[in-house]
Amino acid sequence: MRILFVADIYARPGRRAAAECIPRLIQERAVDLCIANGENAAGGFGMTDNIIKKLHAYGVDVVTSGNHIWNRADFVRHIGQHQRVLRPFNYPKGAPGRGSVIAEDRSGRSVAVINLQGRTFMPDIDCPFQQGRAEVERLRDETPLVFVDFHAEATAEKIALGFHLDGLASAVIGTHTHVQTADERILPKGTAFLTDAGMTGVRDSVIGTRHEVAVGRFVNQVPARFKPADGVPYFSGALVEIDETTGKALAIERLQIPVESGGADAGDED
Repeated sequence: MRILFVADIYARPGRRAAAECIPRLIQERAVDLCIANGENAAGGFGMTDNIIKKLHAYGVDVVTSGNHIWNRADFVRHIGQHQRVLRPFNYPKGAPGRGSVIAEDRSGRSVAVINLQGRTFMPDIDCPFQQGRAEVERLRDETPLVFVDFHAEATAEKIALGFHLDGLASAVIGTHTHVQTADERILPKGTAFLTDAGMTGVRDSVIGTRHEVAVGRFVNQVPARFKPADGVPYFSGALVEIDETTGKALAIERLQIPVESGGADAGDED
């Protein structure tokens, strides 16, 4: 089976790229399940109900996230109503929403998806290694197909989690830095791994925001509101092929696709 993972969708340009590429890739590459990180889909910070509906309409089956999922209070208040939207699993008990889900692919096969968040240079939440491994082992009792989105800052932490879950998870794909790494591989025990899938958004930017605003903050140290960059968006992500019987990965391919025209269904929200 084939799983398409869409890297962090950043604001309206990222949604344009998603709208253009996801339906086409699902058809052309015979994708069975599509997972997308949407934590930056609404103006670069957080998500909205309307945007989630649009992502599902593009073909996204499960939406993952990270630390920015909490940025929009209106969405967080009823996040639990979204059955296929995940917040990081290793937030403490009592946090709203869910951190893992078992979804059906287009052939009716069960695929487990879990979202984890790192702790290096990030909020000090529960341990992703201990919490993540326990949940992956639990999910494997229901299906051998387990996909992990690890939202983390530090490269070493992401690589370490990949080896920690090697042979248990079908794939461990990193998100958060918005810069795609070139280290896609199958780990020794059969887990597909990529340190960071990158960003679905404008490349000519500072991780999605207008470069002049970001540069000004670094130079002057004066807070300024980030604004999504304009320009040609790139669709970024990965395509993972998995043996549906064993749950072992067979192949992983990085994706970076420029979208000159942009999709027509991105909506009016930033």
